Amino acid sequence: MHPAAAGSGQRAAGSGQRAAGSGQRAAGSGSGGRRAVLFAARSAVALHRLLDVLPVFSGDDRIERRFALVPGSEFGTEALAALDAVGARCVSWDEAVRTPYDLTLAASPKGDLDRLRGPLVLLPHGAGFGKALPEEGTADSASGLDAAYLLRRGTPLAALHALAHPGQVDELAARCPAAAERATVVGDPTLDRLLASQGLRDRYRTALGTGGRRLVVLTSTWGPESLLARHPHLPARLRTELPADSYQLALVMHPNDYSRSGAHDLAERLAPALGAGLLTPRPYEEWAAVLVAADAVLTDHGSTALYAAALDRPLLAVCDGGDELIPGSPMARLLDAVPALGFTWEGSEESEGSEGPARVAEDIVRTVAEHRPGAVRALAEPAFAEQGRALALLRTELYARLGLTPPGTPAEPRLLPVPHVPARAPAVHAVSADVDGDRVRIERRPPHYAGPAAHLAAEEDAASVRHAQSAAVLFRRARGAPADVPGAVESWTVDGWITWTLDRYPGRRTAAVVLSASRCVLRRRGGPLLSARIGAGTEAGRVFRADPAAVVSAVHCWLSATGTPSLPATLDCRIGERSYPVRIVPATDDEAAHAF
Repeated sequence: MHPAAAGSGQRAAGSGQRAAGSGQRAAGSGSGGRRAVLFAARSAVALHRLLDVLPVFSGDDRIERRFALVPGSEFGTEALAALDAVGARCVSWDEAVRTPYDLTLAASPKGDLDRLRGPLVLLPHGAGFGKALPEEGTADSASGLDAAYLLRRGTPLAALHALAHPGQVDELAARCPAAAERATVVGDPTLDRLLASQGLRDRYRTALGTGGRRLVVLTSTWGPESLLARHPHLPARLRTELPADSYQLALVMHPNDYSRSGAHDLAERLAPALGAGLLTPRPYEEWAAVLVAADAVLTDHGSTALYAAALDRPLLAVCDGGDELIPGSPMARLLDAVPALGFTWEGSEESEGSEGPARVAEDIVRTVAEHRPGAVRALAEPAFAEQGRALALLRTELYARLGLTPPGTPAEPRLLPVPHVPARAPAVHAVSADVDGDRVRIERRPPHYAGPAAHLAAEEDAASVRHAQSAAVLFRRARGAPADVPGAVESWTVDGWITWTLDRYPGRRTAAVVLSASRCVLRRRGGPLLSARIGAGTEAGRVFRADPAAVVSAVHCWLSATGTPSLPATLDCRIGERSYPVRIVPATDDEAAHAF
């Protein structure tokens, strides 16, 4: 093993040497003990890594932080947007190369970094060094460890390589011995943010509206071997054919996809899935919070899979990375060890309408059920050392190079913020049902679902006229009156709206008003006004609530099968993975007159 691996937090022999000229300081930077630090980012993904390192200098007013965009990458657009979003103080590239800095941090060795004046610290821009990009360097070298970029005129580019695992030092030593002499193991600051934020899992799931569903996350790297490139229709097909009350679906895309295509074009390409409720978290921080919230992860060979494994999330491999995947890398070993997703319909006309989605659902359920705590986490160990210590170890290294005593307060990972992922709650569902006496099981899917369905249900004031006219069940959700609106606010009574709706849509069979998470009022055409009191589902001390709109569909199916029921009645409604007791009674006068 290379010397840097021993103790993993220690520098390899000679790693304290500085590159020629690196001892110069920015003009005036030494006065009063102040130091100038430049964060040089070539792309959004590199910038995001650097932002995760910022707590190393937290609270230190001796540090002047500056950011610069390294020119030459087609993926720089998103980096500029991200810098603007965080309010970073930026300097032009021309100014950056003119000004000596006490320290420069970068997360990619590409670009004209050798033009910068001062010691350079290189960090990985992903996890595991598992991907080769032959068009951008040596064919069999992992991106980030390629000697073609790490040496400039035979001299190591960086004064320090801050790596995540001793195995990476060994790999660097095999590829570029001179650079390995300047390598040390500090861990992975991004992973430490994920691990530190696990206590916020319930809060993230609440913000995402996950409820009692399984949150399934698709992760796609970029390039021709990525999940989205190989299976572009997978998100839409899964979102269409997996029951909406059992599964929530999110797609984590690589920042380079946003840079290359733009958020608008991506949204247009994903429109069918987005319309069916697909979540697309932003490529900085939000993706990581969604990963913490996940129940299962479907992945390609992108490094996000290693973070999911470190969180011990059940994993399924969707594609194998092709020639881009480095054999024997932690990522290659991970994909070999986890189950492969089984489906046959993607990308072939003759398989259209096959049982692919059902098999996918079975694979997900089986993988979650068979998951053994700790087993997946162990697969990530070859990629991550010093877990929980990355910022502390990195602070020691960086402050030694700055010639400063580190602050007395600890450097701690910043907890991931609560996600605010815009999602379109579907207003229309195709509903399939199974009624057995007072037991009703329903599954809801988007309206274009090609499989069997009992009826269409639509939120009348959120759906198109076409869907409202086609739906057997129409409903509205009661909302509070807007505040501070002058004049009278028009509203309906429950009975008034239900009567109006059945008159306006003569072919519709049931109309309902959702008053709260535990109560709705409905009438089947020709029948009395009924109140459905919805109980909670419980599991291992946790309380779950059904979507009342799903309960409306369940009651509608029960009434259709029962005819004239004997009231009061209690239904066992199976919605998603749980059962909910629903008490059906005649509506009270107060419920009928309730204004909403």
